[in-house]
Amino acid sequence: MTALDSVQDGSPAMNTGTGPTPESARLFRLFGWGVLAVMGAYLLNNYLTYWQDLPGIAPIYGGAANGSLSIVWSWLQLAVYAGFLAAVFVYVMRSTTPLRVDSARISNINTFIIRAAFFAVLIVGLMDSAISFLRIEELLPAIVGQDLADELGKSRFRGAYVHMPLIALSIVIAAFTRTLGFTWLALLVVVAELAIVIGRFVFSYEQAFLADLVRFWYAALFLFASAYTLLEEGHVRVDVFYAGMAPKTKGYVNAIGSVVLGMSLCTTILVLGMGGKQNIINSPILAYEVTQAGFGLYVKYLMAGFLGVFATSMMIQFVAYFLDAIADIRGEPGGRDHENHPVN
Repeated sequence: MTALDSVQDGSPAMNTGTGPTPESARLFRLFGWGVLAVMGAYLLNNYLTYWQDLPGIAPIYGGAANGSLSIVWSWLQLAVYAGFLAAVFVYVMRSTTPLRVDSARISNINTFIIRAAFFAVLIVGLMDSAISFLRIEELLPAIVGQDLADELGKSRFRGAYVHMPLIALSIVIAAFTRTLGFTWLALLVVVAELAIVIGRFVFSYEQAFLADLVRFWYAALFLFASAYTLLEEGHVRVDVFYAGMAPKTKGYVNAIGSVVLGMSLCTTILVLGMGGKQNIINSPILAYEVTQAGFGLYVKYLMAGFLGVFATSMMIQFVAYFLDAIADIRGEPGGRDHENHPVN
């Protein structure tokens, strides 16, 4: 049995009476889960405000409302924050879950989100490429009819009735598989690049949607894999001082860094990107923005959303990293070897 096993199965390793108890970690657990609750409420309210035309919470503080609905809706949206935070409070106060177990649970939630995002870009990319190819070769009307072919040439129709159902399907697939797909997506980027080269130099055939597909998958590969890289401690950092630190000191560095550098960065991206209808993430998504190439992929708006997925997944992982670092400071068993990365 490893140290981590002893934490997860509730054996006496955590309750010897000589070390910190799970009850004393509640403040840190409240902070971590509270950050996630506020972020979840913020994202939900962003959807309600800009997709469902609710007024948002700004009118409560004298700001401009979105739409013309009553301020009562603003109070209901504010109640979303209170409800999420209340759920976190009840969960933390009614349980004595060790910090490392909570950290693992949060990482598992993040893994599911990233897995769903990878399947989404894979399936949407392939389907959109097929539609673009059929449109270029004027084969689409013969397959789906002229009316539907015309509709598929409109970004709002393709986004709402092709992309969104495929994204929902990706979430279902992610629930029944355990692979993250980083390796396969990297391979597909290479295959797509190879197809461009062969098409251009062998068959003298080149279309805009192929280059769009490479950019679409390449951006997803880097942005979605960032949280996983953080989990595996694969990001580049200066180890001149860190490598020689004691485990407890490393815990302080990781905890403070997660809050001051990590969470603050993610918060900045979400606020600046989704703080209004015309902000850099919201605006392209609401307009189903596409590239200027007439027969390219209709996925530019999704690539703007990649920033939101990046910030959200990194925020979740920074919370998990923070809780694990606090466990290192408290000397709880089951910690990582931060030089070799795997769990002890």
